[in-house]
Amino acid sequence: MNAHLRPLDVAAMRAGAAHLLGQHDFTTFRASICQARTPVRTLDSLEIDEHPSAAGREITFRLRARSFLHNQVRSIVGTLERVGAGAWPPERVATALAARDRSACGPTAPPEGLTLMAVRYPTDPFTSASALTTRS
Repeated sequence: MNAHLRPLDVAAMRAGAAHLLGQHDFTTFRASICQARTPVRTLDSLEIDEHPSAAGREITFRLRARSFLHNQVRSIVGTLERVGAGAWPPERVATALAARDRSACGPTAPPEGLTLMAVRYPTDPFTSASALTTRS
C-alpha cells in the first residue's frame, strides 16, 4: 500500500455490503456482455475481513451465492472499495443497486487476487449412485 493513501474503512465497506445481501436484481453489477437469462440473484453472505500481510494489511472478501453474474463479484468489490476509500457513503450502494444501471456502479475490480475457493453441491455429483453407474 502506498504511504500517501489512507487505509480503507472496513466498517464502512461492511455497512455498504449489507445492502447487497438477499435476493435482488443485480443488473447494476453485471457486465454488459452477461448472457444470464435473469439478473436476479441471491447473495447469501458477503464477509469482509482484514489481516496483516507483508505489505501491511490485506482485505479479503468472501461472497457466497448459488450463482453469480458475469463480473458481479468484481463489480461489487470495486464498488465497496469506493465506500472504503471514503468516496461513497455506504448508503450509495443501495442506491446503485436500485438503479439497475451499470453506470451507477463503482469500477470493476481487477481480476488479480480473485480466487474461487470452493464449489459446493447439495449432493456430490461425482460420488452419487447415478454418477457411479454411468462411469462403469
